[in-house]
Amino acid sequence: MPFTVDRSVPGLIVKFGDYPLHHGGVGAIRSLGRLGVPMYAITEDPYTPAAASRYLRRAFPWRTTGTERPERLVDGLLRVARRIGRPTVMIPTDEEAAVLIAEHQEPLAAAGYLFPRVEGELPRRLASKQGLHELCAEHGIPSPTAAFPRSSADIEEFAAKARFPVVAKNREAFTRRARPAVNGTTRIATPEGLRQLALDWGEQPGVILQEYLPREAAEDWIVHAYFDQDSVPLALFTGVKVRSWPPHAGMTANAYVVDNPELADLAARFIKQIGFTGVIDLDLRFDRRDGQYKLLDFNPRMGAQFRLFENEAGVDVVRAMHLHLTGRGVPEGEQRAGQRYVVENIDLPALIAYRRSGYTTPHAPSRARGTELAWWAADDPRPFFTMLARFVRPGAKHLYQLWRTSRGAQRIRT
Repeated sequence: MPFTVDRSVPGLIVKFGDYPLHHGGVGAIRSLGRLGVPMYAITEDPYTPAAASRYLRRAFPWRTTGTERPERLVDGLLRVARRIGRPTVMIPTDEEAAVLIAEHQEPLAAAGYLFPRVEGELPRRLASKQGLHELCAEHGIPSPTAAFPRSSADIEEFAAKARFPVVAKNREAFTRRARPAVNGTTRIATPEGLRQLALDWGEQPGVILQEYLPREAAEDWIVHAYFDQDSVPLALFTGVKVRSWPPHAGMTANAYVVDNPELADLAARFIKQIGFTGVIDLDLRFDRRDGQYKLLDFNPRMGAQFRLFENEAGVDVVRAMHLHLTGRGVPEGEQRAGQRYVVENIDLPALIAYRRSGYTTPHAPSRARGTELAWWAADDPRPFFTMLARFVRPGAKHLYQLWRTSRGAQRIRT
């Protein structure tokens, strides 16, 4: 590779919440570990796939829910810093971790942590569905029409006037873990279905009700990038999502790198306007009805599928962040168009579901130039087998429950 990293500065995977089968964390451990960077990770227990990686120097088992008081989480991170004992790059894998780091930069920096210095309230606003919608409106970025009900009366008014189907999502980071209104993105087909679902939301619904972009008239795209302190992209990638799980509403199961200059320009312009610094993971849907890319989600952190993207110099967004934060240049290069990413444990059920739905992705290449697997790696096989051991029963049950929730919700609301 045409660059070297500072191997004296380790990386730390920071995650809050109980999701041990997270391939993004494993990918980050491998990405930097293969370059000789010492890697550490916060894990649910000593037996997660991340903890099994040959590239992990040490796991810090710490079971959290994401609902703890921020002071408690910060204290835990300070204890981890003392155990590592030297400056360390923080790599958050969820919105809660990204928001906590941004809002407690001073004590974390004083402990020796390295991270992009961003305006403290911005990641929380970006992770919020309402905050993101307002920023899109402010800066002229297309996004689906949305409503933010504050009471049961607002729900009733929306049900009487809205055009169905609509999509319901949890509104805020942290709140989605403490008091989730829906189990992920939920399609609601009728007003009566909305009224029925809202019975469990209480007097102050923590949801966003969003325009549904029909899958037969849309295509899902993703943008991953790393921006410096001047909001200039040091690495920026675009790709198309072929399948997700749960279908059309969950995490990426299969995707391709596809050059899209228009989408790259849109993302870079938005980041410059809001003044963001750091890693981003954007989900957008191209609406063929009006020819617009509509921003659905803004994750102010590394995305689980980030290893899909690497430029010709061998730089992904995690490597770009480590290089930049340690004072090294980030080599430029074209993205490796045609590369494919597959998450083995969820792509098979996604493939079956998508074949039944008839959904296609016109921009997906007919043949992959190469394939990056989320779990299997010949030089680091243990995370794959650990995933299988933990996935077979609880993982399969979880996938089935997600599928039943999605199918049951649509059946009830039609």
